[in-house]
Amino acid sequence: MLDDTDRRILRQMQAEPGAPAADLADRAGVTASTLARRLDRLRADGILRGVRGVIHWPALGYAVEVSLRITLDKTQPRAFDAFIEAARRVPEVLEIQTFLGQVDVRLSVIARDMAHYQQLYRDHILTLPHMTDIEALMHVARVKADESLPI
Repeated sequence: MLDDTDRRILRQMQAEPGAPAADLADRAGVTASTLARRLDRLRADGILRGVRGVIHWPALGYAVEVSLRITLDKTQPRAFDAFIEAARRVPEVLEIQTFLGQVDVRLSVIARDMAHYQQLYRDHILTLPHMTDIEALMHVARVKADESLPI
């Protein structure tokens, strides 16, 4: 289990993941050696899975985001596996989620513009295997996009 020191360290890492170790240790109220030891343990325990760069994709020219809700042919034994394997190969698919219920899969897709999206849809999305239904939801605004946990 996490103790208060671990929680302080994780809170500080979430607040500023690129901070130098000395600053992080100071803000968490621990020594640099304690910080290093705790981070090693948190990584070994699979709690801290890494630090990553998050790219603001609209700054790179991607202006369209679409959420696709897809129903698969569940009479096919490997429908989920084959679909997910193929969807992973589409670079513009940022996220794949699976569900129980009427909708089986949700894809988050980005494109430079509507013409690019139309080309992706025709050439890549519609060729994905085992789809029986697809619904496109055009993204309008991201109201909350916070990956920080209440630690």
